[in-house]
Amino acid sequence: MDLPVDAAQMGVTRFGIGQPVSRKEDPKLLRGEGRYADDLNLPGQLHAVMVRSRHAHGRLLGIDTRAARAMPGVAAVLTAADLQAAGIGEMGGATAVRNRDGSPILRPRQLALCIDRVRYVGEPIACVIAATLAEARDAAEAVLADIDPLPAVTGARAATGPDAPQLHEVAPSNIALDFHYGDTAAVDAALASAAHVVRLTLINSRVVVCPMEPRSAIGEYDAAAERFTFRAGSQGVLWLRDSLASVFGLPVAKFRVLTGNVGGSFGMKIAAYPEYVCILQAARLLGRPVKWTDLRSESFLSDSHGRDHEMAATLALDAEGRFLALRLQGYGNLGAYLGNATTLPQTVNAVKNIQSVYATPVIEVASYSTFTNTSPVGAYRGAGRPEANYYMERLIEAASRQTGIDAIELRRRNHIRPEALPCDTAAGTRYDSGNFPAILDRALELADWDGFPARRAESRARGMLRGRGIGQYLEVTAPPSNEMGGIRFEPDGGVTIVTGTLDYGQGHASPFAQVLVETLGIPFERITILQGDSDELIAGGGTGGSKSIMASGAAIIEAGEKVIERGRQIAAHVLEAAVADIEFTTGPAGGRFTIAGTDRSIGIMDLAERLRAGITLPDDVPASLDVQHIHEHSPSAYPNGCHVAEVEVDPETGVVAVVRYVMANDFGVLINPMLVEGQTHGGVMQGIGQALLEATHYDADGQFLSGSFLDYALPRADHGPNFTFASLPSPARTNRLGAKGCGEAGCAGSLPAVMNALVDALAEFGVSHIDMPATPERVWQAIRGRAGSAGATPQRKGSGA
Repeated sequence: MDLPVDAAQMGVTRFGIGQPVSRKEDPKLLRGEGRYADDLNLPGQLHAVMVRSRHAHGRLLGIDTRAARAMPGVAAVLTAADLQAAGIGEMGGATAVRNRDGSPILRPRQLALCIDRVRYVGEPIACVIAATLAEARDAAEAVLADIDPLPAVTGARAATGPDAPQLHEVAPSNIALDFHYGDTAAVDAALASAAHVVRLTLINSRVVVCPMEPRSAIGEYDAAAERFTFRAGSQGVLWLRDSLASVFGLPVAKFRVLTGNVGGSFGMKIAAYPEYVCILQAARLLGRPVKWTDLRSESFLSDSHGRDHEMAATLALDAEGRFLALRLQGYGNLGAYLGNATTLPQTVNAVKNIQSVYATPVIEVASYSTFTNTSPVGAYRGAGRPEANYYMERLIEAASRQTGIDAIELRRRNHIRPEALPCDTAAGTRYDSGNFPAILDRALELADWDGFPARRAESRARGMLRGRGIGQYLEVTAPPSNEMGGIRFEPDGGVTIVTGTLDYGQGHASPFAQVLVETLGIPFERITILQGDSDELIAGGGTGGSKSIMASGAAIIEAGEKVIERGRQIAAHVLEAAVADIEFTTGPAGGRFTIAGTDRSIGIMDLAERLRAGITLPDDVPASLDVQHIHEHSPSAYPNGCHVAEVEVDPETGVVAVVRYVMANDFGVLINPMLVEGQTHGGVMQGIGQALLEATHYDADGQFLSGSFLDYALPRADHGPNFTFASLPSPARTNRLGAKGCGEAGCAGSLPAVMNALVDALAEFGVSHIDMPATPERVWQAIRGRAGSAGATPQRKGSGA
């Protein structure tokens, strides 16, 4: 049945591309009707608890499980020997990065349960399965692990030292990867001829991911079908299915992975974890579903961490301040084993992103990726994109101080001009669109840059320090991958989009529906989305690398075009016309098939209703409008922008507050501006957290000292000011929507903006650099360490000074 014209027009104007449509899922979630992994329970399920190493490094001499097995309710206690006897293989970290000599990365053996040597605190040793969670926890306490402690090393650079303990026999000096990109001779020549050479040593601090929802999962096994069903939060069910199949050495058809609502991930829930392998094997062994949920205290150890790099950055400039070359050398901490995307931040993504928006003739990136006695490191929001932009923006500020050229002027002199686009870069990428000078100018305007001296004076009158900082950035989104675009007309009159990206908080349902509204004129409220069932997907790259709207959006458009072609054939039969005479349009009346030059037409939803009711069609006419389509290879895009932060510092306590924040961004065509702005707010807050709050600490024995929210500070709402957001889109030329992706950009702009603002605030004390996280203690020490030579420490008004 066709919609009335006014209702259909409302759908086009309110729910098409570019409209700030609310998230479809929010009413359900606000009513408490979401279904996260731990909300699920299956009849007859058992419960699993992991036994973990309390030592960072040591020989595992034996495991005594006898007392645990005899305890009430215990169904099984699994060890590495049990998994090996079942034919279960090694865990696998996904990386295709190669050594500088072309050889593959070194891959030490990692089993789901440790068999010979523990290598980090929290490494799984055994898995206890019992009738109740309490019984499983009690029994886990009874498992005795005989561990002979060994020396530990926790720093990426320290791990390569001559006296560092070696974690894996296959990795001498604990080096898994010796990466190199670029022309060393050309960079050397540029440095030798440069009028100015700027050098900085930068720490990109380790973070704990801490999504709102801890990991949880249920494993089932159908003995008759010899098939597993696995329910868990993830970032893509096909990724997870394929990883599990690889560990078990079975065809992917033997696994079904289901993901419902997900309470955040930021890269962490991509991987197949040891706990997943254990509960699936337990389900197969015991013939009952097995559920496991991480305690928050465990998740600080068992989840992959993020970041953790030590880098030396060098920038060569000529006498006019133009960039000649850039070199980045350093170390990336892998943790104890290879994780998911664990090498990308210090290798490939550093190469692609460090040039940012600036014309840089030659670049060189060289890094060692090393094993340490710490929790494995994986992807974390941006996975090298925020890091690389941070390095460049800190170098520019240091260059300004060294050369005497204003930092804004340095940026302007080195911007890639819009008339030069498209252009090839020293990283081998090709920027297709953008207006980087205009982005900077707009950000400065929004920030009231010229009004800053008055604000600084007002802060000074209150005994506070004030600084401002710029973070101009450009990101390269994830590389091309195939993506499914399925469109299914349901018996209840709804329409389902089936695609292989996965919403773990982004709000995919509304913008994906907006693309379909624009393509087919289908009423917004009738559209639902299906992403979390591997049995329903024929392709899917999951969600990561800020590419979802480009991949799924293109897949939806192409699938929609196939629906139109099928619909033209069906409509031609219904309207008694030739296929060539059938036109499809979207407009006030929604999507309609019309005989050209006439007023005879039928709406797409009405056509679907007639198909459901049953009509006789010739054999050569499609029987339905349903489509399963694979979109191939959306190229990377280049979202960019400029953030300006202002901070106040209390010199008596070292507490830093971000008090003003503006951002001008180029995300190309905004499918849903409201959701885009929300994504940037979240990314900025995570950047503020890493810059100022989130401090991880390991002691000399490898014990993790910041393993709870008593010791690890996450940003709260009051750590961020009101944000000013502006969009200056230069539509991407690399995809049909013109979109560029936005999910990770908030981090890329906020890390340099906040840290540059802090250094500016502390400059009067001779502070030219401070590493993340700039906690109150570190800031206080920096002020006191310089106050003797730089002048008296300012006192807060009313403090008795």
